[in-house]
Amino acid sequence: MKLATLKTQRRDGQLLVVKKDLSRWTDASQVAPTLQAALDDWAAVEPKLRALAAALEAGTAPSEAYDATRLHSPLPRAYEWIDGSAYLNHVILVRKARKAEPPATLKTDPLVYQGGSGHLLAPTEDVTIRDEAWGCDFESEVCVVLGDVPRGTTAQTAAPHVRLVLLANDVSLRNLIPDELAKGFGFFQSKPATAFSPVACTPDELGAAWKDGRVHLRLQTKLNGELVGDTDAGPEMHFSFFDLVGHLAKTRSYTAGTILGSGTVSNEDRARGISCLAERRMIETIEQGAPKTPFLKDGDRLHIEMKGLDGHSLFGAIEQTVRVVR
Repeated sequence: MKLATLKTQRRDGQLLVVKKDLSRWTDASQVAPTLQAALDDWAAVEPKLRALAAALEAGTAPSEAYDATRLHSPLPRAYEWIDGSAYLNHVILVRKARKAEPPATLKTDPLVYQGGSGHLLAPTEDVTIRDEAWGCDFESEVCVVLGDVPRGTTAQTAAPHVRLVLLANDVSLRNLIPDELAKGFGFFQSKPATAFSPVACTPDELGAAWKDGRVHLRLQTKLNGELVGDTDAGPEMHFSFFDLVGHLAKTRSYTAGTILGSGTVSNEDRARGISCLAERRMIETIEQGAPKTPFLKDGDRLHIEMKGLDGHSLFGAIEQTVRVVR
């Protein structure tokens, strides 16, 4: 089942069910007004949404043509947005470029941070920055939306709490990060609003590609029309989404509508390309002594997409333009 949110005058938009081939959608607000409302009452609402999805596929539900420009992020705002760093190759490259050793707990203790969730970007909304000198970068990621997660949930019991899967562009202002981390209190100014794919899918929609809490598919990133990343999101995700949930829930519970990110998808095989410019710059630093690739500039265009086992787009595409707005 594929779900989306139509932009309306209401802050949280209107819930839609989307056809599998992303050709049409139908209004689902008679089942639940918003995606958050559906997540809040998932056990009762999910069967009704699946029945509506079946009617849409059969052509018996009233529908409109799919248009990503009319869509918000599936969750225009979320109770929590938590991002991990589950791809160890990315962490290792960061440390190597700084001539530092990886942390001793690299393979046993996930890295996570909590980002801003009150304002999430629509999939076709501009990335706006005030100064190119801040070092704007994209980060192509896979995410999940959680149901209610009790404190003490473990990796072994996490699977039922994963409601939806989607993509993200976790925008970073790289040149603001060092000073923030030097304070020893984490990211804040360096992490502006995150964008999400137009469509969120239930895990079963991914078929065999959803396995062991990982998405075993390629995540493609284009910059100004050029394919810069065709990374494999599955095998090298050291900490699965189930592992990340188990880590998060050690001391806290989480409410339905929490979004959890994988961190930048990264592969050891450099032929697979990149999911962020920082990684290319780190490789240049390691191999050539200094970075050469610039960060994003005004007018740069981003395209982030993932295709399913059938070769068709699963979540629709994040398509954004960078704008400097002073």
